[in-house]
Order: sequence, then C-alpha cells, then structure tokens
Amino acid sequence: MTSPSQADLIAGNDTTDGESDPPKKRKPTSSDDLVGRSPGQLMWTRFKRDRTGVIAGCVVIFFFLIAALAPVIAKLYGKNPYTLYSQEDYTLLDEYGYPTGNAGGISGDFWFGIEPDMGRDIFTQLLYGMRTSLYTALVVAVLAALTGVIIGVTAGYMGGKVDYWLSRFTDFVMAFPSQLFLIAMTPVITAIFVDPQKETPVHIRFFAIVGILWFLGWMGMARLVRSQTLSLREREYVDAARVSGASSARILRKELLPNLQSTILIQASYMLPSAILTIAFASFVGVGFQEPTPDWGRMFATAGRIYEDNPMYMLFPGVAMVIFILAFNLFGDSVRDAIDPKAGR
Repeated sequence: MTSPSQADLIAGNDTTDGESDPPKKRKPTSSDDLVGRSPGQLMWTRFKRDRTGVIAGCVVIFFFLIAALAPVIAKLYGKNPYTLYSQEDYTLLDEYGYPTGNAGGISGDFWFGIEPDMGRDIFTQLLYGMRTSLYTALVVAVLAALTGVIIGVTAGYMGGKVDYWLSRFTDFVMAFPSQLFLIAMTPVITAIFVDPQKETPVHIRFFAIVGILWFLGWMGMARLVRSQTLSLREREYVDAARVSGASSARILRKELLPNLQSTILIQASYMLPSAILTIAFASFVGVGFQEPTPDWGRMFATAGRIYEDNPMYMLFPGVAMVIFILAFNLFGDSVRDAIDPKAGR
C-alpha cells in the first residue's frame, strides 16, 4: 500500500486503496431547475418571487370578488343601496339633511355611515358602485385591447397601403379630445335611442359609455403592437414560415401573436385602471351613470358637494379607489418584470 502523495492530497484525490471514489452527483443549480420550462412557467416562477406583485394581485382579485358578490354581501348585511332609510327612521338625519350620528352616521347598523339628504346606506352604495365601475371598465378594456391588437397586427404585418391607411385612421381618432368627446357624445347617443324627456334605461347608458370609451381607447395598443409587428415580421423564423408555404393567418397565429403576448398583456394591464378613472370622471361630471344606479364617480360627485359639512362621506370611496388603482399599477409592474426580467423599474 502506498501513501498518497502531497499532490494527490492537494488535489483531493484519495489513492490509498488504489481506487478513486465515484464522482459525486452535482447538485442542480437554479439555472438547471429552469431547463425545460415553458415561458409561462418561467414567468409564473419569477412573479411568485415578487412579494409586492403577489400582494397587489391578491388585492385586485379581492376587489373583483367583492364587486361580484355585492348582492350576496348586501343580503347578509341586511341593507341595500336603494332604500331611503331616513324615511323609515327620521332620527338618522338632522333638519339640514346630514347624519345625526358621529363620523357621518357610522354605527353598528350602518358600517360606513348614512348618505346625506337621501339617507341611503354608504356601505352597500360602495359595493354596488365598485361593481358598476369595475365590470364596465373590464368590458371597455377587453374590447379596446382586442381592437388595438387586430388593427396593430394587420397594419404591421401587411405594410404598404394597408399600414398607411390604418395608421392614418389611428392618428385621426387620437386627435379627438377624449374627455370632451365623452362629455359631448354620451347625451347625443342616449338621445338617439331614448326620448330626452324620458328616463334613460341603465343598459342604454351602459352601452353608450362602453361604445364611446371603446372608440377612444384602442389607439395606444394599436400603435404599440404595430411597431412590434414591424420588427418581428423581418425575423428569420417568419421568413422560414413563408418559405415553407405557411399562410398569413398561420404566421400571425403561430409566429407573431405568441411573441406579442407579453407586449399585449403589459399594455392591457394599464388600460383597466385608466378606464375606471374615465368612467368615474364621466359620472362625476354628470354624463355617466345616473340616479339611482350606484357608481364610484357619482359618489365622488356627491362627496365634492358636501365635503365641507360631511368629510367622512368621501373617505371610504376615496380610499377604496386609491387602494385599487395603486394595487393594479403595482400588479402591472410585477407582471412586466416577470415577463421581461431585464426591464428595470
């Protein structure tokens, strides 16, 4: 038996028995764990590591669930947003129409207080107002995103005169002042379907708001998708698909849209908060949803009128709006970072 040499000891080789130990299995690194995963799995892994994004996403989901379950919550709570409770109990409001209790009438029966003048429950008003605003904005964002993607991909891929005229149409629509156009056109559109002397049904006003915001909201998505498509259509894999005889529809579906999904998702995540604020603005200035339909913007309009005498009325809808918009923006930033980790905040 020979003793190990100094070189063997330094190198870590044990030759005492004339045999070397079997090589140890290398522990997989984090990069090895990612091998073979799809882009969606990689994105989900990166997103789960972002605590801020996860918390913000949970807050957004919570708001949508609360809005969807508003009728159930209101039934369990025992109130609704339409009943004038001051007519059932005249002690709820004083002679000036303001709540008689402390902090805007907050009590065990009315968790967020009483609405001045009308005497309705603020908690259920907020629940149903969130439901109206969130789901109206969701419809607007989906329609605007789909329209922008279709027009942007078509213009970018087809090029030539198709690109020129679609781009000019996009520029033309972008020239409209969105807020002024919304204020001016909402009464006009509702008057086309309903006599101005009659009360406009909620569904007519809903379709009018959705239609106008859809018409005014797709251009940013279209221009962004067009610019990305112009770059992607010159890539080698697109040329290879053309040479292999693939149709334009297949190239768009199999080659371009999968590579555009991150851009589309990120841009769409910013469209929803913008739509919510625009819908709230429309109701605030009086051209959105009207009485007795609960709406976030209409609550702000009432709060702006009475905030000096009853500042508590603005507290709950204002805090809810700030939390939701902040959470959704943080959620959008986290989604962007998960999709493209090289992009800095």
